[in-house]
Amino acid sequence: MAYIMFDDNQVVITGKIAMDFTFSHKICGECFYKAELQVKRLSDSVDTIPVLISEQIADITKSRVGEFAEIYGEFHSHNLREENHTRLELYVFAREVKFVEVNDSKTDYTNRILLEGTICKPTVYRKTPLKKEITDLLLAVNRSFGKSDYIPCICWGSTARYAADLKVGTRVMVWGRIQSREYKKRIEENETQKRIAYEVSINTLEVA
Repeated sequence: MAYIMFDDNQVVITGKIAMDFTFSHKICGECFYKAELQVKRLSDSVDTIPVLISEQIADITKSRVGEFAEIYGEFHSHNLREENHTRLELYVFAREVKFVEVNDSKTDYTNRILLEGTICKPTVYRKTPLKKEITDLLLAVNRSFGKSDYIPCICWGSTARYAADLKVGTRVMVWGRIQSREYKKRIEENETQKRIAYEVSINTLEVA
């Protein structure tokens, strides 16, 4: 059954399930499970996207690893407490899941997101060592029950130059894809830890 799309937070991803469903939490008798979806880019790089799925919309009693799924939902954030600090946890909250049969070609993968939100931190403009222009921004996107999701976004080139001048409080609409990237976080002077960051890579940005 199709669900009602939220106008300001829409995600459609199609990819390969990379892990068995793992219990996350239970709310009002409804159990939610974590999964990961591997979505291939045209460059053959792979984004591994975390997904949260209710037991009410998918059969989580059997292994689906290696199968393809098409997921409709929203991109949510959650402050995860770790020892003496918190970090932002990002995931796709699934509203509808379809298990599909495909040929595993590049055209079988889908990764689209639409967000409408408010810039809630000063934008950060920078250049890579290869002189590529990048602007980082953080969007606050309204959710039901008075909550908000805080979504890190990145844009490139002329869009980066345009976004760099936008002020906190500006409301924007963005279209793009969810991407994952590995980085190393320094834990102690001689110790690092490999982590994965998630963000929206923006293709198009408009002031709302």
